[in-house]
Amino acid sequence: MKTGLRTVRLALTEPLRISRSTMAARDAVWLSVEHDGVTGHGEAVSSVYYRLDTGGLVRHLTAAGSRLARFPDPEAALEALRTGESTGEPAPPAVTAAVEAALLDLVGKRAGHPVHRLLGAADTPVAATARTLGITSPARAAERARSLVAKGFGVLKVKAGTPDPEDDVARVRAVRDAAPRARLLLDPNGAWTAARARALLPRFAELGVEAVEQPLAPGAPEALAELAARSPLPVVADEDAVDLEDVRRLAGRVHGVNVKLAKCGGVHAALRIAESIEGSGTRLMLGCLTASSLGLAPAVHLADRARWADLDGHLLLAHDPWSGIGGEDGRVRASGLPGLGVERREARRADLA
Repeated sequence: MKTGLRTVRLALTEPLRISRSTMAARDAVWLSVEHDGVTGHGEAVSSVYYRLDTGGLVRHLTAAGSRLARFPDPEAALEALRTGESTGEPAPPAVTAAVEAALLDLVGKRAGHPVHRLLGAADTPVAATARTLGITSPARAAERARSLVAKGFGVLKVKAGTPDPEDDVARVRAVRDAAPRARLLLDPNGAWTAARARALLPRFAELGVEAVEQPLAPGAPEALAELAARSPLPVVADEDAVDLEDVRRLAGRVHGVNVKLAKCGGVHAALRIAESIEGSGTRLMLGCLTASSLGLAPAVHLADRARWADLDGHLLLAHDPWSGIGGEDGRVRASGLPGLGVERREARRADLA
């Protein structure tokens, strides 16, 4: 198998502000894996929070690509990845996820089947995705909410966690007034203390918020579980639910876990997490980092397994270099094409780093 890498800059349509940072762009590293004239693709993106810089991604993906050479074909490499066979130094989960995505894409193309069929799903996954509203003024949030609902979005995720909690309440109230029938999710990205969360959650419940994601600073899962036990609305763990062991500790104690392929290690790791919470009362949310359609596609092939789908990272971009999963009307759809089902758009010189 031959591998190749390309680094591109993904600019957002507008900066996205959350409680801990503001982001205007991030780098993506594309991995291509070719065998017998067929090529599969995967993507990893940089992230300050997950300590993933572009140079580190390139280094780890280069090493992972070299290790693929020992396998006779992509099917054998994918099976080794699925079973956890380890060779060489451990790679960050985002790198493992990108390698797995490229192999799934390649194996699916060689078999003539879309990835969800390889994973045992009979029907093509389709899911209503949340659309993120960053921290902004109530008037701007209301304007964006009206526009998104008019396009077909029925789920809106409002970012929170400003120093003055009344700003968050005003923003959510404005969104609720502008989109009275939309399902609302709230995400403070760990910005609240337990006392602040206990004071605010009843107010957000009155505004019809459906669930709150990671209200407390990560690193204290017991506190998160205690808050969930008394919360008037469902509590979903994100930063406190990184891998399978984290989720096992929280299963049955929080209402949901946000699984992102880049933090858990890919599709098969996500499936193991989903299996571990079955029957526990904890539901699955599928989330994402801001990425292209290539980066989002593996999760979209799992979207029908989730209670909440938050797969709008590609919709935040000024220019998505890939197409194939939709989402512009509020619903992401796995393609029926072989592999991941995504295709390159015409390249723009300004996007090449």
